[in-house]
Amino acid sequence: MLFEPLPIREVTLRNRIIVSPMCEYSSEDGFANDWHVVHLGSRAVGGAALVFTEAAAVTPEGRISPQDLGIWKDEHVAELARIVRFIDGQGAVAGMQLAHAGRKASTQRPWEGDRVLSPQEGGFRPIYAPSPIPFRPEDPVPEELDTKGIARIVQAFGDAAARALRAGFRVIELHAAHGYLLHEFLSPLANRRRDAYGGSFENRIRMLLETTGAVRARWPERLPLFVRISATDWAEGGWDLEQSVELSRRLAREGVDLIDCSSGGLLPGVKVPVGPGYQTPFAERIRRDAGIKTGAVGMIRSADQAEHIVRTGQADAVFIARQLLRDPYWPLKAAKHLGVQVRWPPQYERAHG
Repeated sequence: MLFEPLPIREVTLRNRIIVSPMCEYSSEDGFANDWHVVHLGSRAVGGAALVFTEAAAVTPEGRISPQDLGIWKDEHVAELARIVRFIDGQGAVAGMQLAHAGRKASTQRPWEGDRVLSPQEGGFRPIYAPSPIPFRPEDPVPEELDTKGIARIVQAFGDAAARALRAGFRVIELHAAHGYLLHEFLSPLANRRRDAYGGSFENRIRMLLETTGAVRARWPERLPLFVRISATDWAEGGWDLEQSVELSRRLAREGVDLIDCSSGGLLPGVKVPVGPGYQTPFAERIRRDAGIKTGAVGMIRSADQAEHIVRTGQADAVFIARQLLRDPYWPLKAAKHLGVQVRWPPQYERAHG
């Protein structure tokens, strides 16, 4: 099952292994470069079916760090297209995750620290959020978006989708997880608004639905659209699995094809019961009750574990992150372990004959 093709609209993935978006913090002014070519290209060589870029910011101030990948201007397209051509040439599909960091923007790269950077340090202001609530008490208070600001960001997502199409990407994922802007609107712990974008469930999901509509309007019907959500905030009074199921039903009606089921990230210091496959039950529940394809993510390390998730119907695909950082060729090794005949690239076959 793990190595059965997965057709979605007019795109067919060669197996069920997807390279999860992983921030590399290696861009300048949002541009892709040689690091991204090698990092993403090697995962395509390694046998994954769908290779996602890291979160690509749809506005300059929507970056997590000043070194994030971007797609807010036309000049970004050419270098991204170079990456897509290489991924396509390896038989994989290139995907792009579109994102806005919201109140978690303007931070240091993780190996340098976790402070929010000032404009003098290369950071940016204002930082935007649904409500003027900082991520941590010591962080700057974000500026509450007004309706014009919301509309501007919704349009920026649509514009970014059009650029991704020009670059040749064949799958888009909207990042509505991990405490970034779209997730902030969903959760009552970050969204204290009293207008049409806050309060009730219907209001809190409004920005994500509008963003989905704006992207679908610019993204061809023949190509898949995914959404990554945090299925729960792991916090009392926050976003939870029941709301995630209902949101997923709505997203399916808006033309979303798969829900990438992660969790957490909205609040610092939350205790999460981390362990192998700890988020897989979210994918299984949403797949069953919302009637939409799902992807499982989170500490999926072994071929047998990934095979079990797909074979038992817990998810339609697995999103692999850290394991693929440790070993870009994990999919090819997983195939061998499972007794599936998958060819290594001809340049490498003599080492694996």
